[in-house]
Amino acid sequence: MQVKHLEITENMTVDDFITQLDESGVLGAGRISHATKLLADSIEDEDTKIFLSLAGPMIPGGLRKVVRDLIDKGYVDLIISSGANLTHDLVEAFGGNHYKSTGRPDEELQDSGIGRIADIYTHADDFEVFEEEIQKVFAKINEEYTTISIQNFIRQIGLNIDDDESFIKTAAKRNVPIFAPGLIDCMIGLQLWIYCQDHDFTISAVDDMSYLSDFVYDSKKVTACMLGGGLPKHYTLASNILTGGIDAGIQITLDRSESGSLSGAPLEEAKSWAKAKKGSNLVTVIGDATVLFPLIVAGALDRIEK
Repeated sequence: MQVKHLEITENMTVDDFITQLDESGVLGAGRISHATKLLADSIEDEDTKIFLSLAGPMIPGGLRKVVRDLIDKGYVDLIISSGANLTHDLVEAFGGNHYKSTGRPDEELQDSGIGRIADIYTHADDFEVFEEEIQKVFAKINEEYTTISIQNFIRQIGLNIDDDESFIKTAAKRNVPIFAPGLIDCMIGLQLWIYCQDHDFTISAVDDMSYLSDFVYDSKKVTACMLGGGLPKHYTLASNILTGGIDAGIQITLDRSESGSLSGAPLEEAKSWAKAKKGSNLVTVIGDATVLFPLIVAGALDRIEK
């Protein structure tokens, strides 16, 4: 079969473009079209639960509203996130922002109270507001709980903030659980440690496991959509080992496989650990998730909402 070359036409839809990628079917084009169809099919299948994992700077990198809207529309059933993405969601919930790089030297940025994530800037002033506000939220939660699971802790944060654009708040409203096994490794964790110095308040990671295992067992099928790798990817896959692995998976990553790291590992490797079922529908898309995930989502929604 010959490769069909792409043709950009006037007024073409995202679905038109993805269809052309499918007809081309080679290199990254074929993987993007495969991921788009898989996501659309998973959303439309009432028996499939969609797990979304977030590693790397997905929220400061511009995906906050994409993630929030997927939750609000009922297209995501469970989230596993790095603590950093939760922190950056709350920075904006408390009135802060993320900013585009102006190319200043890093030494100068430090002197100006600016932190850099690749070409994204954050301001120390915004984090000072975050620190003040998150301590107030901790105190409110502590009025009801002295011991709490990470998942419920994040839910309670969502119920105690006032920003409808927050994906944490939206998840709390829609009863979509958020897990963050590495929560201590972020600014939320640092502020939590400070709070716990003089308050009786304990966060239990172990308490998450009963809820998560019940969720997995109650899911007839699971499609995992993994942005980046690291701990969120592993927690997503490992949680499904209880039922023999995920039924389908989409991975978007820039990491390479040669080092043997989980972040760059092809999803097929998960079959050897029973983290993905034999015969599972898997696709790894190599590229920047902050660009490719919105494209895949747009293509999938274009198909299912026609």
